[in-house]
Amino acid sequence: MYAPPVCVPLLSQTRKMDSPSIRCSFHLLVCWLFVGVGCSSVEKKIYVHLNYTLPCVRLLNATHQIGCQSHLSGNVGVLHVLESEENLDWVLRSGLNPPYLVILDSPLFTRSIMMKLKNGSSRVAGVAVVAPSTNPPDGVSPHTNCPNENTGVYTEKYDPALAHCNVTVWNPLGSGLSYEEFDFPIFSLKDDNDTKVIRQCYMDHNRAVNGSAPQHPLCAMQLLSHMSAVTDTATCMRRSDLSAFSLSPGLDTVCDPLADFNVWASTRPLNNTAKGHKEGESVVVAAARETFDYIGSSRMVYDMEKKHFVVDLDNIHSLLEIGQVGLRVNSSLWLHSDPVSRKNSSVDGEVKKLLESLRAGAAGLNVSLAEPSFSQPLPPSSFQRFLRARPIPGVVIQDHQSSFTNRFYESMYDNAGYLDISYPPDLTPEQQLQFVTDTATALTEVATVVARSLYAQAGGDQARLSSINADPQMVTQMLYGFLVRSNNSWFQQLVPSNLMSFLADRPTNLYVGVLNQHSELTMLVQHLLANLTGTTVNITQENCNYQREDEQDKANKHMFFYVWVQGAAPPNATEREGFCTRSTVRLTSALSPAFDLQEYTSKDYSTWTESRWKSISGRIFLVAGHELEMLTLGVGLGVLITSLLLTYAMSAKADILFSSGREPVNATY
Repeated sequence: MYAPPVCVPLLSQTRKMDSPSIRCSFHLLVCWLFVGVGCSSVEKKIYVHLNYTLPCVRLLNATHQIGCQSHLSGNVGVLHVLESEENLDWVLRSGLNPPYLVILDSPLFTRSIMMKLKNGSSRVAGVAVVAPSTNPPDGVSPHTNCPNENTGVYTEKYDPALAHCNVTVWNPLGSGLSYEEFDFPIFSLKDDNDTKVIRQCYMDHNRAVNGSAPQHPLCAMQLLSHMSAVTDTATCMRRSDLSAFSLSPGLDTVCDPLADFNVWASTRPLNNTAKGHKEGESVVVAAARETFDYIGSSRMVYDMEKKHFVVDLDNIHSLLEIGQVGLRVNSSLWLHSDPVSRKNSSVDGEVKKLLESLRAGAAGLNVSLAEPSFSQPLPPSSFQRFLRARPIPGVVIQDHQSSFTNRFYESMYDNAGYLDISYPPDLTPEQQLQFVTDTATALTEVATVVARSLYAQAGGDQARLSSINADPQMVTQMLYGFLVRSNNSWFQQLVPSNLMSFLADRPTNLYVGVLNQHSELTMLVQHLLANLTGTTVNITQENCNYQREDEQDKANKHMFFYVWVQGAAPPNATEREGFCTRSTVRLTSALSPAFDLQEYTSKDYSTWTESRWKSISGRIFLVAGHELEMLTLGVGLGVLITSLLLTYAMSAKADILFSSGREPVNATY
């Protein structure tokens, strides 16, 4: 509760103080201060606020909305810890104190249970899922079983027989749960002291004993995650556009496009201000993707088509994409290509050359390369967006021949533990950073194959292939930084001091983010790539920040990207020795072209937006029975009416109660 400030006018020495009224004002001021201080402590006694909560938010596209939200003031329900699917009957039918806020462990967070809760949502106030500390034995994927099926190359116009996963269902474990709409909030809770308090509160107050209904007071929870956007992207963007004419432009925006930045670099400097076709340039593209309907790759292809990029599609010789490669079975990698474009003899010839380069790169390594044994479309990949523009030779490297090997595709379980990235228990974080895991060793061989094949594809000397080898130490450091802990000594050296806040004692956040925000992943990839592909230049920090090598340098900023990074501290020193890195790394927009074109119902480009919200919170408390609530309300109304009558009576008799004589006429203020 907020106590308003009291302003007391200063009295001149000539004024005679009215002692009773001043005493009354003083007592009133003290009471207000007491109420203001006391309410904070009372609030703490009533509510237990939850920490480390992650909400399900609302996303929208051209046709509908998905995700979750609460009412404007939050959803309140009586806590019920779900112990099994059979226990749902208490929530949906037999429980006497609906609505219920359901607490469930992650193994029960299934499509079957969630759809039953959705269909009975009049008795469900919300769901809180306790995040696991270990992965489940069975596969779980909340994505669809045919990822990105409507935005890839395979459509009714491009071999309909291959569209909609008719040949290969890539993600057979996909439940589609992430693409459902729930009209109640869903939060993820960290399995820590908060969940212990919740379970104890439930056991003490809500658990039915011998079939009897629990007695009041009951333990309840409030989840607040009200979303501003509704219906679809066209609706929310129209409302956001109208906010430009409001008294507070931008503050009334209700949604933002999902967007980020594409990170790219070239082995030879290219003038970043000269857009479009580069005569005599032939480019081999090495790529890895984002996941929401190919936002990044569709934008890059669009920019190439519109001559807004440093090269255009005519400069593209071939493309090699690295997909899911961390779960190889029997050391096998599968080389996927597009059967439709390969009907063109020239494209087929270039694809065969690329396949041969890959096989040559695998010589002497514990890597087995093979093509799928039957004709099938490309798996979900950025390459599909290039093929929508024109037939380009290309190969996608995956660890699966047909359906995904990954049993936790796009789920919270697709983590370091699933990739078997583990460390001896007695190692410090710094020692873990340097420890070469078996997974790092296996991925080092994959990186070596890719590096050798790209070198050969770009016209390198075949005799030197065997001398090209990836560094397992560097691979293990990258795995640790991205999947275990980004706040480590290596990453700290590679970023500017003003970006240290992006580093955390947890895995890197892999969510794509929204427009005008730099994601953690993009920032780290940008500076890591700059360090690994660039060089250190001996220039001042000022010149480095101004993108120049000296005060007269006007040209290099168009060819290179300069960044002053923290560097490491020398032995027995505390101050870091920063330095300037020069590279060809650049960032370009990864905003779907649909938003530039204002085609919010586009079927050709991603239209995903994320709703805005004002507050996210969760708390538990005890709720009294209906009879006690009515009694409390009655007493409160009685006190209110009594106080109003007393106030009226005191106001009517104020001259008698508070007057100690007439004030002198010469009183001044």
